[in-house]
Amino acid sequence: MRSPLPSLAGATAWINGEPAEAELAGKPLFVHFWSTSCHTCHDVASMVAEWRERYRPLGLQFVAIHQPRGPAELDIDKVTLDATGPMGLTQPCAIDNDHTLVDRFANEFVPAYYLFDRNHTLRHFQAGDKGYDRIVAAIDRVLAEEAAPVSP
Repeated sequence: MRSPLPSLAGATAWINGEPAEAELAGKPLFVHFWSTSCHTCHDVASMVAEWRERYRPLGLQFVAIHQPRGPAELDIDKVTLDATGPMGLTQPCAIDNDHTLVDRFANEFVPAYYLFDRNHTLRHFQAGDKGYDRIVAAIDRVLAEEAAPVSP
């Protein structure tokens, strides 16, 4: 907790465009790791999409990262079809075939969720398929902080 956002540079490819640092600067960020072979990732894709649709208008930015779990998941075209089809991703999605981003985040799980505040400090981490109410509570807290007036 409270660690800085790792660099998002170095992905093998991007789906839905690579986010520019300037686009993310000063905004809270939700990073979601997933994999084409992860059944839980697919089962909860609609929930992640719901969060994206609910919280993006409030300033929360979203980035997905595909974390391949074997050689069968290195085909960029297949990952793209899954991301834009069954996963329903409209946010930028890194395809991380070399585990560059996975290693920077030291991520071991899919699905995994990282919430950073507007200073891009890690405020919540969660992995697996339980406790989604904790993610929503963390998002609400971070966004409430964003909305609070800053004292001089």
